[in-house]
Amino acid sequence: MLRARTPTRLRPAYLVFLIAAVLAGGCGDGARPQSGSPFAGGAPTTPTTPTPAPTPPAAPPSVANRPPTPKPSTKSPPRYAFPVRARNVAYHPTHAAYPGTDIFADCGVPVVAVTDGRILEVSRVDRYSPSGPQGPYNGGLSVSLLGDDGVRYYGSHLTQVAAGVDPGVRVHVGQRLGAVGRTGNASDVCHLHFGISPPCRKTGDWWIRRGVVWPASFLDAWREQRNRSPAATVRAWHRD
Repeated sequence: MLRARTPTRLRPAYLVFLIAAVLAGGCGDGARPQSGSPFAGGAPTTPTTPTPAPTPPAAPPSVANRPPTPKPSTKSPPRYAFPVRARNVAYHPTHAAYPGTDIFADCGVPVVAVTDGRILEVSRVDRYSPSGPQGPYNGGLSVSLLGDDGVRYYGSHLTQVAAGVDPGVRVHVGQRLGAVGRTGNASDVCHLHFGISPPCRKTGDWWIRRGVVWPASFLDAWREQRNRSPAATVRAWHRD
C-alpha cells in the first residue's frame, strides 16, 4: 500500500533563487528604468534645485541724470591802478568842503581806469562859467566809471577824453580814459579831481559824484600796487 507523500516545504534559499529566475526571464524585452529613476540600479538620485544666475551689478547713473558737479569759483578779486600814469604826482589827504582828492600832475599825462567796469557819464564840453551856477559844471571835461566792485569813480578837469570812451562802454583797469587838464573850475592849475561815491539812480547828482569818502588812503595803496577796495567804505556811507 502506497503512502501519500507529504509535500516537501521549500527552503527559503531555494525560494529566493526561484523568484530571481522568473524575474530574469520575464524582463528581457521590457523597458529599462531610466537613469535617475528610483528603480534604476544604484542609489536613488535626489533631484537638484537649479542655482539662480548671479544678479548683475546696477549700472551707474547716466551722465544726463547725474547732479552737476559744482565748479570752483574762478572769479578773481578786483584789481586797482593809480588813476594818473606819471611819476611826478602829488596829492593831499584832505580837500576843501567835501571828501575828495586833487592829484597834481602835468597837463596831458594819461588818466586811466582805476578798475574794471563800465562808463557812466562823459562830459566832452567845458560848460563852466565863473558867472554861472557853481556846482554842476565845475568839473569841466570829466568821466565817471562804475567799477565791477559797485563803486563810482569820478575824474574831472580833463584836457581831453579818450576816443571811444562813451556811456555804457566797458573798460579795463589801467585803460586810458583821458588826460590831465585844467578845464572847469580848476583855478588854472593842472590836476585831476578824483572822487569816490556810490552810484545814484538819477543823473546829474554832482554833489554825490564829486566824492563822499576820502580817497587818499586808497590812492596810497594803489600807488604801492596793493589792491585795496573802497567798496565796504562806500557801502557803509550809503547805509548811514
